[in-house]
Amino acid sequence: MRILGIDPGYNIIGYGIIETNGCKVVDYGVITTPKTMKISSRLMTIYQATCELMETFKPDQVAFEELFYNTNITTGIPVAEARGVLITACKQYTDNLFEYTPLQIKQALTGNGRAEKKQVQFMVKNILGLSAVPKPDDAADALAVGLCHMQTSSAMSDNSM
Repeated sequence: MRILGIDPGYNIIGYGIIETNGCKVVDYGVITTPKTMKISSRLMTIYQATCELMETFKPDQVAFEELFYNTNITTGIPVAEARGVLITACKQYTDNLFEYTPLQIKQALTGNGRAEKKQVQFMVKNILGLSAVPKPDDAADALAVGLCHMQTSSAMSDNSM
């Protein structure tokens, strides 16, 4: 089974594709949108890039990190808009969409829902047998989302979108 993990964003969207057979990385990276673009163009760029990922890698399931904003709602709005575009693009290719909170992701990878970012990155590197932590951080975060989904697949129905 192939899982696409997504770390939603507006300027930078992390993605990571994991093959569960052998627990190996297929690909990872980021989708970026220039700050100089109008919002409608940025959202279209995100949509098109996500559709391209879905067509190229044909994931069976897609896992998203839930948005969490406790201080700056102003930046939360464009990220939520981008997340909506990501979900819409993925939904065209599969009904198997899932979401996880940052706490659930940290708990699944480290056993500690309050783990530091470096601990999560260390586990991503080790679980996937990589020589280094994936860069940029958004790509490592997306792989963490995919790993969380893979490791908690017995409870997937609880996190279905």
